[in-house]
Amino acid sequence: MTKKPKAAAVPVSATPTRRKGEMLYWLLKSEPDVFSWDMLKAKGSKGEPWTGVRNYLARNNMRAMQIGDLGFFYHSNIGKEIVGVLRVIALAHPDQTDDTGKWECVDVEAVQDLSRAVTLDDAKSNPKLASMRLVTDTRLSVQPVTADEWAEVCRMGGLDPKKLRRG
Repeated sequence: MTKKPKAAAVPVSATPTRRKGEMLYWLLKSEPDVFSWDMLKAKGSKGEPWTGVRNYLARNNMRAMQIGDLGFFYHSNIGKEIVGVLRVIALAHPDQTDDTGKWECVDVEAVQDLSRAVTLDDAKSNPKLASMRLVTDTRLSVQPVTADEWAEVCRMGGLDPKKLRRG
């Protein structure tokens, strides 16, 4: 019997790489009873540092972010749903809640509510999102989203992704 060669897998620990001028997309999770979408919206254009992340891959994902990158705001634990779109407004910098000097954060601002929240169950039941990190790795708090996933979640949430800009 001949063994088939295994397909090269993309390492789940890989932080995406950016081509010049390319926007990357993200998903950032927060427990809504700690920091909610409404709380971020209340901050207005001054935004808020995304503090408290204590996972090396999530930190590295924030280090890969550029000003203007867009992300989904996901309510974890309570609701388990994507509720809004946010924008990165400051590059990775030391996390003020960290005494060790190992952890960094970016600053983000609210951009727009989704017309319809996209639940984790919605994402899991959509074959176009079968490989999305939200579906395959529900624990990672800051994760990349591919352009195709971005467009599909926007569609599901009632947004036109072409109308969302870097800012």
